[in-house]
Amino acid sequence: MNKHFFLWICLASLLLSACHSSQKDSQNTSATSLEDSIAKAGPQRMQVSDIKTTITYQGKEYLSAVRRQPDESLPIVKNEQGEKFVDNRISLRLTCNGQVVVSKVFTKETFASLVDAQFLKNSILEGLVFDKTAPEGILYAASICYPQTDLYIPLRITVTADGQVSLAKEELMEEPYVTEEKEE
Repeated sequence: MNKHFFLWICLASLLLSACHSSQKDSQNTSATSLEDSIAKAGPQRMQVSDIKTTITYQGKEYLSAVRRQPDESLPIVKNEQGEKFVDNRISLRLTCNGQVVVSKVFTKETFASLVDAQFLKNSILEGLVFDKTAPEGILYAASICYPQTDLYIPLRITVTADGQVSLAKEELMEEPYVTEEKEE
């Protein structure tokens, strides 16, 4: 009888635990459904980001500040499913010894000469980050993408020590196609 009593206690505990866990899941699902319906009611936005980086270039210390924020004044972007997205405005401020080297605001239109017009129409300016330093200047990577997809165009922003800014489209490096050879 002692064995059966212990077995019943374990079984009852499992059932109570499963019911409690199921109740939590249904509450979480309801909250998620409510959040999803609220998000779909209006245009979707990326989070504001503000990244500060200290960079050493040609023996001098620079402070880079990159701020991305959704901008309601920019045209709304729609994807193929009809979902709406707010585009971003990204500001880059680079200083050296308290002196402003560059203070520039980028939108996807800044890159219009580098990106196909149709792609540009259906995309957003996703991000801009410090990449590295090179002999030609301080390099930043930027991307314009279809919202919530992996389809993007990589871009390069180069800032020289005297504050000149140049833009370029990065070439995507394709991995070579490798086939397995059968050994005979």
